[in-house]
Amino acid sequence: MKNEIKKSTMKTIMWALISAVLAFLTIKGVLDHNKDMSLSELWQIIKTSDVLFVVLAVVAAAMFVFLEGVAILEILRKSGYRRKLHQGLIYSTSDIYFSAITPSATGGQPASAFFMIRDGIPGGIVTATLILNLAMYTMSIVVLGLISICLSPASFLSFNTFSRVIITIGFVALFLLSGSFLVMLRNEKLIFGTIRRIINFMGSKKLLKNVDGKLKKINKHEEDYKCCADLISSSKRVLAAAFLWNFLQRASQILVPVMIYKALGGAASSMVEVFSKQCLITIGYNFVPIPGGMGISDYLMIDGFTDLMGMDMAINVELISRVISFYMCVLISGIITLVGYLAGRNRK
Repeated sequence: MKNEIKKSTMKTIMWALISAVLAFLTIKGVLDHNKDMSLSELWQIIKTSDVLFVVLAVVAAAMFVFLEGVAILEILRKSGYRRKLHQGLIYSTSDIYFSAITPSATGGQPASAFFMIRDGIPGGIVTATLILNLAMYTMSIVVLGLISICLSPASFLSFNTFSRVIITIGFVALFLLSGSFLVMLRNEKLIFGTIRRIINFMGSKKLLKNVDGKLKKINKHEEDYKCCADLISSSKRVLAAAFLWNFLQRASQILVPVMIYKALGGAASSMVEVFSKQCLITIGYNFVPIPGGMGISDYLMIDGFTDLMGMDMAINVELISRVISFYMCVLISGIITLVGYLAGRNRK
């Protein structure tokens, strides 16, 4: 057990270091793209910007973190497991932090599950809750993409060919993912049947001990999962609430570059187009297996915004927005997650 914990810790540290290197290279690459820009000059630009809209951008980023916790708590409440707001915040921050430092966008799900199980929620309930939340999270991105096309039909065509291909693939991938998550919610055999086959295989190869005991636990988790999934999927109110909170969460993050654009003197009449393009950008980088979509998200933002506001302003909006909506969120989420972990360990 100690070896497993050690390996898991080392893997987390490794991905954190890789993410830090990617972040450094990404910011350096963006700054090198504009030879006249430096971090000190960027700071001067921030200081002379409209404070109100910078604050609104920070609030929008904070709501991105907060609303995921609210969505999870709402699903749990319907399942009969009421938890406090600060617990929901831990479920959210752990998901956001580990999703940002691992290649998969779902890398934070096991971390979130860890805290939920530690709070006394059965594994089957946790699995159903996270799958539903992930389905609604993915679906909300797709819906926002459709809304963006309705708001500004020409936005998609303003991207270059490579960006349009990335966005199109992302749209199809996210649409299929959201559908597969909903199918998994209604068919527990897809999940637990696969787990049982893996356990039996490992047992036959003498790689796993106490196979029967582990299978009994899996059967119990499957029962909990089915009860929770049936309860949730039969309630249109819960499905609607889960979608609404996830929709607002995604929209709040997308609003960050819109607020920064206005803070830097952008025209109010172009804010809808910035929002529309950021929706498409979010679709583009969400399916790419890179921690936090680093690199590809920056590329898409500069490409999409340049024709609207010029290269210099596009770089400024991209850098400041990413610092607030991604790097700052990840850092604060990591700190909150660590504090929550240590506090829970001390209680135990």
